Amino acid sequence: MAETALSPSPAAAPQFDPALVEQVAKKPLVLHGHDYHWITEKICTIVEEKTPAWWWRAFIPAALLAIMVPIGFGYLILTGVGVWGSNMPVAWAWDITNFVFWIGIGHAGTLISAILFLTRQKWRTSINRASEAMTIFAVICAGLFPALHVGRVWMAWFLAPVPNSNAIWQNFRSPLLWDVFAVSTYFTVSLLFWYVGLIPDLASVRDRATTKVRRFLYGLLSLGWRGANRHWRNYEMAYLILAGISTPLVLSVHTIVSFDFATSVIPGWHTTIFPPYFVAGAIFGGFAMVLTLMLPARYLYGLQDLITMRHIDVMAKIIILTGSIVGYAYIMEFFIAWYSQNPYEKWVFLRNRVADPFIFGPLFGVPPAPYWWAYWAMMSCNVISPQVFWSRKMRSNLWVVFTVSMFVNAGMWFERFVIICTSLHRDFLPGSWGMFYPSWVDIWTFAGTHGLFLALFLLFCRVAPVIAISEVKGVLPEADPHYGHGDHAEHDAQPEPTNPSPTLKAAH
Repeated sequence: MAETALSPSPAAAPQFDPALVEQVAKKPLVLHGHDYHWITEKICTIVEEKTPAWWWRAFIPAALLAIMVPIGFGYLILTGVGVWGSNMPVAWAWDITNFVFWIGIGHAGTLISAILFLTRQKWRTSINRASEAMTIFAVICAGLFPALHVGRVWMAWFLAPVPNSNAIWQNFRSPLLWDVFAVSTYFTVSLLFWYVGLIPDLASVRDRATTKVRRFLYGLLSLGWRGANRHWRNYEMAYLILAGISTPLVLSVHTIVSFDFATSVIPGWHTTIFPPYFVAGAIFGGFAMVLTLMLPARYLYGLQDLITMRHIDVMAKIIILTGSIVGYAYIMEFFIAWYSQNPYEKWVFLRNRVADPFIFGPLFGVPPAPYWWAYWAMMSCNVISPQVFWSRKMRSNLWVVFTVSMFVNAGMWFERFVIICTSLHRDFLPGSWGMFYPSWVDIWTFAGTHGLFLALFLLFCRVAPVIAISEVKGVLPEADPHYGHGDHAEHDAQPEPTNPSPTLKAAH
């Protein structure tokens, strides 16, 4: 009798609202129930089809702008580093600002590929290939500036610890030398990681090739891939090892870049918050650049079923998270300057950066800082603009997401400019004060790197699958070994693949 009284009756069972269940359930990562064959066709067609007119309209201006890179650097080599606006007291200016900016852009690619892969975040599969390529191109743009900043670029090989007749040995206690090894290692591992992930998809393009030249080239790049069990086993192990190696590199590279400043005694640089602050800022800016590239690509190539609103929503949430960390770091810099009671630190933050002619300057009775506009541009773009992402409606508006991403890209460049120039342009002696003004070589070389970056990305979209075919197939319901059975019976309601590939079914 007691058991009967305690056991719930069928009528008392909880009733769930179907609309609520649908809202709570995770949205699929590939929309409209597409099958393996559709994914292969959709992604490979981008490489195989005739080059669209919009691609030429984007590539030609980018390539023309990229020509300014060899022109600017060639003029610098022939004339000297003095053609840049860098001078005492601002010995580091746009060159190092651009270096740190581009290195930061390259962090989201490895984060998406490595850390999210190790944590089994399946939503990464549609964007990891493009973000990995973005990493490679950004590091290429970044490496140009310190290589030319040394002055005699033909002597840059002395940075390597090799015997030489001049009896020059590297100072391994300097973070500037750590940069050389950190960035070169990061580039090498990221390139391997990107290429290993491409191998199965390059084989798909090879098998679909209609000309002997394309079949030979893609066959050469795919390294004889046949999709055998041994190939998949070795591929997955290599990918896992590279992901494990890349994960500490994501944290270490920009940490070491921050040591270029944090290990000095210059007010505005000498702070221990720089390593986590730089890493969070790199992820922040990197995800903004991923959205900047992928939103137009998503529209122009018709990839809405593969790069869904769920992907965009998650990346917008990461931007608001890392943007909040960056904003916290900005505030903590002020607290550290005040708490240290170091008059030089307080001077740098109040009179070199913050004091504007409207609020803070009159509030504290100080004249406006020479670079106040750069500081408040940084705060507006990096701290204020991402706050709109607290609203789900704003995260689902593609124009808002794209606009905020562009603001963040600009804000992260202003952040590096503020850190470097406003800490240097007023020395300890008023007689050493001076302003930095970029020269035409500074401006056009930096603009040229944007053209180089965009041109390389457009070329990548034309010659290689922009989305990882094999990885996207792995997130389909059909990829689950229990698909259609037992606990996964709910997938039976979804339509069966209309044109499944027997070879792909066997592979998966």
